Amino acid sequence: HATISTAVEATRLGAFDFVEKPLETERVLVLVRNAVDSRRLRAENRTLRKDQEKRHQIVGDSPGLAAVKAAIQKAAPTSATVLIWGESGVGKELVARSVHRESLRHDGPFVQVNCAAIPDELIESELFGHEKGAFTSASAAKHGLVEVADKGTLFLDEIGEMPLSLQPKLLRFLDAGEYRRVGGTRALSVDVRVIAATN
Repeated sequence: HATISTAVEATRLGAFDFVEKPLETERVLVLVRNAVDSRRLRAENRTLRKDQEKRHQIVGDSPGLAAVKAAIQKAAPTSATVLIWGESGVGKELVARSVHRESLRHDGPFVQVNCAAIPDELIESELFGHEKGAFTSASAAKHGLVEVADKGTLFLDEIGEMPLSLQPKLLRFLDAGEYRRVGGTRALSVDVRVIAATN
């Protein structure tokens, strides 16, 4: 016969739900079924994430690859911005994913942005979002990819292709962690680690 505050505290500490006395058999059965389903889905999610990450493993043991792996181990536990450079096809995305996977942000999202694939006039809106009415087709406010990557890693692939006009705004974001949506007036902030790559 606990109080509501006790039930809320139990839920906050990790209880799936709470049951009030006197017990109602149907309610208990539904709660147990939902708890079992929730646990099964979490386990399935963990398995799928591991399978997904296996596709992005760095494989090999050459001296050059050992140096790359050592650099990953050095950079991963920090919160430093990382620049990866190398020719096309050498595995810059694999390195970025490895840095994310080995970092303290590994449970957060890994958001990949191909800067070369987004038209110059859209990239600011894609990265930082926009407010309703910021331009003709902006019928609603939109979160940018930096917001999607909050508490995780933002991977800016082919950053050398980013328009020069956006670079001061990106520098402000890297320096202070602040940005404004297109058409917005207030500064927003997120907790994102940035990894960039260029050839």
